Amino acid sequence: MSNPVRSLPGTRTGRPWGLNGSHHRAALSAFMVIVLAHWAEHLSQAYQIWALGWKPPQARGVLGMPFPWLISSEWLHYGYAFVMLSLLFLLRPGFVGRSRTWWTVALAVQFWHHIEHLLLLLQSQSGHFLAGQTVPTSILQLVLPRVELHLFYNTVVFIPMVIAMYLHLRPSRAESLAMTCSCRPPLAA
Repeated sequence: MSNPVRSLPGTRTGRPWGLNGSHHRAALSAFMVIVLAHWAEHLSQAYQIWALGWKPPQARGVLGMPFPWLISSEWLHYGYAFVMLSLLFLLRPGFVGRSRTWWTVALAVQFWHHIEHLLLLLQSQSGHFLAGQTVPTSILQLVLPRVELHLFYNTVVFIPMVIAMYLHLRPSRAESLAMTCSCRPPLAA
């Protein structure tokens, strides 16, 4: 008598479930809405600075105009960096093959971006600033202005994320066979 093999939920032989199973496509879509909204804030701030000629303290993006405290809230910036890091980590198991490699690159860069925001948050809470600065300053901010640095970070996280999602939604046959999520395309006969 053979022992029946019991598959784990979310494995290829089991029924895919959860965030990296039946809800992966919806979770990725919701995540991209959050990321694109964040991009809209940074791009509108860049437009206010470089096209309209506003000084950085007055260029507060879309939400920062009616709610000026948002632009100076290190808690808000750290919170976004933490949510971004968490979602990149939580959604990673749904990726396979080439897309997983690119998603991991985005996760690694976001980890560093998160460390920079944690450093800014700790400085704002303690009142002790890095390298004798008069305001909270991240490590790379010692060589790049803050607005440009945030555009850089968002870009170097966003590009591998987009590549990962593109490859994830257009997998090779081998990758498609390994996928356990709702993004898996139907296999041709």
